[in-house]
Amino acid sequence: QVQLVESGGGLVQAGGSLRLSCAASGRTLSIFAMGWFRQADGKEREFVAAITWGGGGTTYYADSVKGRFTISKDNAKNTVYLQMNSLKPEDTAVYYCARGEIRNWSGPRLTGSYNYWGQGTQVTVSS
Repeated sequence: QVQLVESGGGLVQAGGSLRLSCAASGRTLSIFAMGWFRQADGKEREFVAAITWGGGGTTYYADSVKGRFTISKDNAKNTVYLQMNSLKPEDTAVYYCARGEIRNWSGPRLTGSYNYWGQGTQVTVSS
């Protein structure tokens, strides 16, 4: 059974940092990429960052987080991380981890590229 378990969300003041983790289990050899998306109240889910799973991994970022967030991975632990620095109130959202497989991959920024999703973890940044 494929599962994604997220952790690390919470409440932080503006300018602070948080680190999200997402552990994947089940058929892990089929992972092509892992991504992070977020959804704020009343808004659509949006792409945050992604990393391909092979080798060192190629990373992708939304313009809104570039230079502040860093995505990384530990293949041995089947875990992806999102280090979030210089957080802003507009970063407040539920953050979702997602797992993509090559069979329907159409790019890192599209929700349709991802086959499985985590339950989400709340990140709240106070001003």
